[in-house]
Amino acid sequence: MKLRILLLFILCTLTSCKREQKISSPDWISVSGRLQYREQDHVLHLKSGNFTYDFKSDKIPFKKVILLNASMAGYISELGAENMIVGVSSPEYIYSEKIQSLIKEGKIRNVGNEQKYDVERIIALKPDAIFTNHIASFDNTYQLLKTNGIQVIFLDEYMEQKPLEKAAYIRLFGKLLGKGKEADAKYSEIEKKYNELKRLASGTKEKPMVLANEMYGDVWYLPGGKTSVANFIADANANYILKENNDEKAVTMNFEEVFSKSAGARYWVNAGNHVSKKEMLGMNPVYSKLDVFNNGKIYGVGGREKQKANDFFESGIVRADLVLKDYIKIFHPELLPGYQLTYMKELQ
Repeated sequence: MKLRILLLFILCTLTSCKREQKISSPDWISVSGRLQYREQDHVLHLKSGNFTYDFKSDKIPFKKVILLNASMAGYISELGAENMIVGVSSPEYIYSEKIQSLIKEGKIRNVGNEQKYDVERIIALKPDAIFTNHIASFDNTYQLLKTNGIQVIFLDEYMEQKPLEKAAYIRLFGKLLGKGKEADAKYSEIEKKYNELKRLASGTKEKPMVLANEMYGDVWYLPGGKTSVANFIADANANYILKENNDEKAVTMNFEEVFSKSAGARYWVNAGNHVSKKEMLGMNPVYSKLDVFNNGKIYGVGGREKQKANDFFESGIVRADLVLKDYIKIFHPELLPGYQLTYMKELQ
């Protein structure tokens, strides 16, 4: 049950935050509207949301880092920089085999979880930097770490709603870890593949109707029409049931509202990490009233899962091209006849 709740929280979080106004500057490298950086006079200047940082050339690249969010492991793994990680929080949620191997060898230490971080262990590891999402309730902990000379960098990649902008955070990680060229090359490859797939899908005449996410209790948390999920569905040339909605956050509805809006839906995606339709009914019997449940196809995000770890929320954050490829395979299987789904899994 805890894993179900966590997955629901993450899926909703991915669709629940509004973007900030874009900062424009001709000499800044813009990763997204909320993340920019530039090099000037041997200093790397970074703007991340409401936070700004200045890194002198003798302080970067970082050699030892700690991750307090599993999603950030995806960027570092894509760069092959796992050996730079000295600590992670909640290691049970990390999918990467390489990182898990380093944890077992004692080269990467467990530094706590989202309830309480092991501050003493973090300080003892002497990291050059900590990467984390900003959580206001941990401000005292962040300040204590800073007082001990540890650089805390807040990156809110989960707030990005355009898939390629979220993937582009790899460029910043590359810059900070001394792998700038590799990161730029990786991102260029992901961007190229993504756009090629988007063009491939745009050539289809049929645009099937799609339902997304699932209920928790009596509430259905639907991705808003401008969220990353909605953008993926649109780029895969399908019609999301809330495509006219302009929210960059989750939209809550009761079952009756979803029942009405989902009439005609042929696909149901991001239906948690359930193992079967029977299991879904066991949790919410009302699903049996949906036409898409009885006559359509349902896909969860359990294609790459190990116990509590789910790679959809790790490498899938970076590999926007593979996520899009999954959606295209689902909605237009004839376009990718030899492709097997990576992150998604059809429920029987």
